[in-house]
Amino acid sequence: MKSILLIGLGRFGRHIAIKLSELRSQVMAVDMQEDRVNAVLPFVTNAQIGDSTNEDFLKSLGIRNFDVCIVAIGDNFQSSLETTSLLQELGAKRVVARASQDVHAKFLMRNGADEVVYPEKQLAAWTAIRCSSDHIFDYIALDDGYAIYEISVPQSWVGKSVGGLGIRSKYHINLMAVKENGKMNMTITPDTQLNAEETMLVLGNHSDIQKCFHI
Repeated sequence: MKSILLIGLGRFGRHIAIKLSELRSQVMAVDMQEDRVNAVLPFVTNAQIGDSTNEDFLKSLGIRNFDVCIVAIGDNFQSSLETTSLLQELGAKRVVARASQDVHAKFLMRNGADEVVYPEKQLAAWTAIRCSSDHIFDYIALDDGYAIYEISVPQSWVGKSVGGLGIRSKYHINLMAVKENGKMNMTITPDTQLNAEETMLVLGNHSDIQKCFHI
């Protein structure tokens, strides 16, 4: 079980706290606003009111004891940058910081962040792709231009086998699983037949997936 320091309890930070609670992680939450701290108390192991740009306050938390430090501050970039830099100086094992612009990401990476996330940008991409077609049900971006799509079975594929369609060799994508009525089947063989009631989880390069499914 990982020990996580979560700094910044706005909407994004609160959602992270709730999800980490579901994953049963040990979470120390920090924010300057008492109402935000009180709101996440049911979901975290401990919570404190404090200024994360104050070096003495951060030292008191025992930064080296956390596996991951998440800087989820979204309303004050200067505070986010200072906090990220201090965490690195205090020996944080891994720092994940939130950014809203590319220029923010560059400064965060130069000042101690090991990884940067763009919640608004990522949600915008998800929404645009999800709404661009009636047969896309979900989308997860991966590195280097690859993604996983949950997509309906094309009419021309219904009743045909995976091997007969030659999905990997012809379209350069991987069929990872099929899902029907909320149940996922990851045992995919060349003999697996596709039906109209299923959705497919496919992995591949954006351009290959878009070409294959006419997205």
